[in-house]
Amino acid sequence: MNDVLPDEICRWQHLERLFAETARCYGFSEVRTPCVEPTGLFVRTIGEATDVVEKEMYSFTHHDEGLTLRPESTAGLARAYVEHRIHTREPVTKWFSYGPMFRAERPQRGRYRQFSQLDCEIYGDPGPGCDAELIDLVVGFMAKLQIPDVRVLVNSIGGPEARVRYREGLLAFLEPRRAELSAESQRRMGTNPLRILDSKNEGDKAIVAEAPSLAEFLSDDDKAHFDGLQRALTALGVPFTVDPRLVRGLDYYTRTLFEIKGATDKLGAGDTLAGGGRYDNMIEELGGPSVPAIGFAAGVERLVIASEATIEPSRIDAYVSPLGAGAIEQAMILGRDLRKHGIATEVDTRGGSLKSQLRRANALGCSVALILGENEIAAGTAQVKDLLGHTQDSIALSDVVRIVADRLKSRSR
Repeated sequence: MNDVLPDEICRWQHLERLFAETARCYGFSEVRTPCVEPTGLFVRTIGEATDVVEKEMYSFTHHDEGLTLRPESTAGLARAYVEHRIHTREPVTKWFSYGPMFRAERPQRGRYRQFSQLDCEIYGDPGPGCDAELIDLVVGFMAKLQIPDVRVLVNSIGGPEARVRYREGLLAFLEPRRAELSAESQRRMGTNPLRILDSKNEGDKAIVAEAPSLAEFLSDDDKAHFDGLQRALTALGVPFTVDPRLVRGLDYYTRTLFEIKGATDKLGAGDTLAGGGRYDNMIEELGGPSVPAIGFAAGVERLVIASEATIEPSRIDAYVSPLGAGAIEQAMILGRDLRKHGIATEVDTRGGSLKSQLRRANALGCSVALILGENEIAAGTAQVKDLLGHTQDSIALSDVVRIVADRLKSRSR
C-alpha cells in the first residue's frame, strides 16, 4: 500500500478531473458504492475458481456475516443497479466511478494491495456499437493524458454455450500434455482451464500457442457481434488488434473482451492500463431482469506513471507576513479576506524575521507578499511586495484585496 503526497497528488487530481469530464461527455453519471460488500457477491460474480477469489481477497467475518473489501467495482455497481431497480427508470444506464480497491497480490510497479481504479459501466445496450464507443472513450482519455504507444487488443469469448464447447475442446487438447504443464496450470485444468491461456509460464505459453482458437467455437450470433465491433472501431478510427488468446481473470465475461496497453518503456511487461468486456448475464444472476452490460476499469497508479502530460503543481498566490506579535491578528483577517476572493493565501503566524518569511514565500512560489508591521497597522496600510516583478508599494488595507486580485488576474491571462 502506498501514500500519495502533495508533490504527486496534482497528477492524480488532473487525471480524475479529465476522466470525469470525458465520461460525462459520453453521457455517464457518477455513482459511489461501499468499499465493503458481502463476500458472496464476489464469489458469485467473479468466480470461485479465479485467482481473485482464491488468493487475493481481503475477507473477514463480523457478527457472523462474511464481508470483503472490494477487489473490483463491477460487482458492487451491478448489485446497486439491481437493488435500486434502475432498469425501471431508463432503458440504458451509464455509470462511472472511481475509488480504492483491495487485492492481496504480489506488489509490482504501479500495482499495490490498496489501489485506485477508474470505472465505466453501461447497462441495457447489447449492440457492438456500444462496445466500440466504450473503447473509444478509453482511447480518447489516454490521449488526453498523453500516454505513449497506446495499443488496443480485442477478442470475443462468445456466450456461455461457446464457453462450454471451448472448455471441452481445450481440455481435450491439453489432457495429453498435462504432465508438461506447470503445477498451477495442471490445477486449473480442473477448475478454470481458460485461465491457462493467460499463464505467464514460458512452457505453458509454448503449449497453448498450438491450442485451438476460441473463435472456432463461436456461434453465428457471436461472430456477427464481433464483426460488428470491428467495423464500428474501424469507422471510429480506433486502431486495434484481434488477439485470439486474450482472456481475463474474471468468470463473468461474455462476448467482447478488450485490453488497452501503453507506455511499455516505463511499465515493462505490466503495461496493461485498462481492461474490460461484456458481462451480459450478471444482472439476471443477481436477481434482476435480463439486462446486457459492458464495462472497463483502469488502474490510477499505472496511468499516473504512464502519463507524459505536464501538470502545474498547486501553489500559494499570496503570503501575508506579520512583523511582531501585535500584527498577527490583523494578518489573519487579511488572509481570510483574500481567501474569500479565491486567492490561495498563506499567513505566517510563527513570528519569524521578515527575511525568513520572504524566503518561505519564495519557496512556496507565491506571486506577492503582504507585509504588516506596527507602522503599517497604525497607518491602515500594507506593504505589497511583487515577488516576481521585484517592486513594492504601500497600499491602503481597504484596497489591498481588490488590487492584489486584479494583479493576479492580469498575470494569469
